[in-house]
Amino acid sequence: MPMKQIRLGVLMDDISSIKPNKDSSFAMMLEAQDRGWEIQTFDSADMFYSDGKVFASTKITSVQDSKTDWHKSSPSNVVNLSSLDIVFMRKDPPFDMDYIYATYLLEQLESEGVLVVNKPSSLRDANEKLFALNFPDCIPQTLVSSKIDKLENFIDLLQSVVVKPLDGMGGMDIYKLSKGDSDTSDILKRITNNESRYIMAQEFLPEIKDGDKRILLINGRPVDYALARLPAEGSFKGNLAAGAKGVGQPLSDRDRYLCTKIAPTLIEKGLIFVGLDVIGDFITEINVTSPTCIRELDKQYGINISSILLDEVEKRLA
Repeated sequence: MPMKQIRLGVLMDDISSIKPNKDSSFAMMLEAQDRGWEIQTFDSADMFYSDGKVFASTKITSVQDSKTDWHKSSPSNVVNLSSLDIVFMRKDPPFDMDYIYATYLLEQLESEGVLVVNKPSSLRDANEKLFALNFPDCIPQTLVSSKIDKLENFIDLLQSVVVKPLDGMGGMDIYKLSKGDSDTSDILKRITNNESRYIMAQEFLPEIKDGDKRILLINGRPVDYALARLPAEGSFKGNLAAGAKGVGQPLSDRDRYLCTKIAPTLIEKGLIFVGLDVIGDFITEINVTSPTCIRELDKQYGINISSILLDEVEKRLA
């Protein structure tokens, strides 16, 4: 007896706006299509709740590995999302209130038996900057505060720190501040919104010159290779969106140790697909919303990370 076709929903930004050669959601859809899954795409604004059910205006979507003609989509059609088997939550940050509201709607789907990757309640719990605080032995010296005097004292103590907002992405509003810099107070006032918003300050790690490593974990198990994002000339930011260059490298013993430290928590929280950011010997962020770098690692090493991920997902449907 043939198996029922798996129906996958992908909650993501407009597929026509992505860069297919870099987009991890696109890599997942290519693999899903190869397996004969039906793919429906929609954005968070397309979802709504009515009469005890969660619906969305979705588009049945097909994909091909092309830089110019990578997708075809049907006209929108309102669908009861409980008819899907799986939803991948792949909406890019910012992690704002609309994102949170979307996780509540996705949680309703969970109650009807739909597998949501990653688990909606854990997406809310695991802020990508603050989640790492659960592993204090694995992170650099860190301060989270909105108070400028505390932040300035931290800078004076450590000589150089990196400051960043708690809801940013792609290197936005990230600064390296050193003791004696003349513009420190002005920068801190701006990114704390005059001491009304928390930010994170971490000791500057000179190992950034060797790259900000992105390690991908699937159900707590790391892929064997990391993408070291080397800062552009004159920059300290290891973000591809900020001009960094991605160079693959095998995981080190320290990388694997850090993965073992966080894996039990990831598994407990149902965080199936996670991107761990490591500089030198330390975790700087744990990305759970829409981790990237699948396509770069696949290309450099001839692997298929999406296949490993979808194998894990299929186990949970059995």
